[in-house]
Amino acid sequence: MIPTEARRARWGVVLCFFLNGAAWSTLLPRYPEIRRMLEVGDLAWGVMISAGPLGGLIFGLFSARLLRRFGSANVAVVMQTAGILCLNLLGNATHPFTFTLGLVLMFSFDGVCDTAMNSHGLRVQRLYSRSIITGFHAWWSVGAVTGGLLGSLGAQLRTPIWLQCLVLSLVFAVLAMLARHWMLDGKDPFHAHSVGVGGRIPAPVLLRLVALGMMAASTVLIEDSPASWGAIYMDEMFTLAPFWVGGAFVALQLAQVLGRFLGDRQIDRFGRRRTIAAGLVIAAVGMTLAVAVPSPATTILGYALAGWGIASSVPGAMNAADDIPGLPHGTGLTIVTAMFRIGNLLGPPIIGAISQFVGIRWALVAVPLAALVALALTPALGKDPGRRR
Repeated sequence: MIPTEARRARWGVVLCFFLNGAAWSTLLPRYPEIRRMLEVGDLAWGVMISAGPLGGLIFGLFSARLLRRFGSANVAVVMQTAGILCLNLLGNATHPFTFTLGLVLMFSFDGVCDTAMNSHGLRVQRLYSRSIITGFHAWWSVGAVTGGLLGSLGAQLRTPIWLQCLVLSLVFAVLAMLARHWMLDGKDPFHAHSVGVGGRIPAPVLLRLVALGMMAASTVLIEDSPASWGAIYMDEMFTLAPFWVGGAFVALQLAQVLGRFLGDRQIDRFGRRRTIAAGLVIAAVGMTLAVAVPSPATTILGYALAGWGIASSVPGAMNAADDIPGLPHGTGLTIVTAMFRIGNLLGPPIIGAISQFVGIRWALVAVPLAALVALALTPALGKDPGRRR
């Protein structure tokens, strides 16, 4: 019998994930307008976009300490709200430095929020005694799609970017307070363990955490590519109405929603490693198609296949890290969450640098290559149990 407080807390975590995806995504369809206004080239734009994840990578390293002191629910909602309000700095930016600063602040708050909301989600999952973490990430994708559509609608209606950011940030901040009301009270229960001499993490465990982090980072590079470059790619390569410029991003997120809602059931049936490895193969095939045969239809289809394929990778890596025995509460999750931001950090400038020399089309070859790298690292997920029949 699942406790009533667990069911209510599940919806609190769902709302937290939804807002985390939605707030950031509202601005993505407006990126072509912002880049033109700031008058920056491909490489400079890629460097600016990557500065945000650097803040998330550094600030996120403090997550475990904050979780143990204040509890995952409080940390998640406070950091969520602070990140949401940063939309107003981005929406009013008229200089590349101001826009970059806004990204750094928003991603810094998000770096801690990401770990905290996943930690709280895993706390709720333990009360359910079955996998539900991938479903939480599905709601992040629902939020991302919703935000992307709201941003696309704003672009189509020519709504001033600052006004869009002001209205949505106020609405989202109120909803974040509601999420905290539903989440579990008190600090997270945990048991501190000695993991080695002097509390150091043993080399095999650390190596596994690094592999899980790099697998997640490669996956995030795939997920980030339509966010950072999808609208620009569609705008430069094809003649489309403003609403459709965000099509690659929305396609990936919609497919990821479906993949994540089905992911927990697939993991329970086939195992975490089998499910994720099969998905990464699909992602590599889909993005190879998009690059080899460029058109609006193949681009949207390729990103849709990529979204389906990577659906379980990041939550699977986080779950595997949190399941490693002998680590203090939040440590494995903090390390993997911080490391997956390397994908956000390196992806935009890598694609921007390649695009500067060979064009945006061939720069996207980095995306199927990232899927193959992630596939090679799936052994870090551990062995799957026998299939259920």
